[in-house]
Amino acid sequence: MKKFKPKAILLFALASCCGSLAAEPAPWWKWRSKIDGAFVCSQTPLGPGWTKAYGPFRDARCEKLIVVR
Repeated sequence: MKKFKPKAILLFALASCCGSLAAEPAPWWKWRSKIDGAFVCSQTPLGPGWTKAYGPFRDARCEKLIVVR
């Protein structure tokens, strides 16, 4: 069995942590019902009867817009 060097193990551990440092929560979107025009705030699509109306937002109440530059 091959023995790993301590530097290689440390390098692998640091590399695997780097991806999680850049992670952000998913944005919220205001969705409109195709049937009655009702609005719902959700991070994920609600189905074929809904379309994106506004967004993206930072909060679950769809009040704080994310400014895209």
